[in-house]
Amino acid sequence: MSETIEQKCLSKGVKLTDQRRIIAKVMSESSDHPDVDELYKRVSKVDPKISIATVYRTVKLFEETGILTKHEFKGGKARYEELNESHHDHLIDVKTGEIIEFVDEEIEKLQNKVAQKHGYKLVDHKLELYGVKINSKDE
Repeated sequence: MSETIEQKCLSKGVKLTDQRRIIAKVMSESSDHPDVDELYKRVSKVDPKISIATVYRTVKLFEETGILTKHEFKGGKARYEELNESHHDHLIDVKTGEIIEFVDEEIEKLQNKVAQKHGYKLVDHKLELYGVKINSKDE
């Protein structure tokens, strides 16, 4: 089982105040990629005394220490997810903002092939696909 954000903070020497601990716990329990406003809403349900400024500062601290990663998908607010061990790509629904994580071996092979064709060894990449549901009722 992978480390929680709380455990990552401790192993990286990040001081965990009660408020940071709550923010870390809420973020660890998120199965989506919340933006700061959404994270603040969730955190407020646990402790209404936590300010949005505290959430912003904590998210920035977690990002700077390599605990969270920031995604700036086009047309939307910055969203965050735990910096995890496994690589994945993202498919973003441009109407709803839903984010689907996926891994596709064929795409991975093709990206390596393209890099090699141009004389490079791929060391990292980020793939974001944007779409709308095919069977969407309001087309």
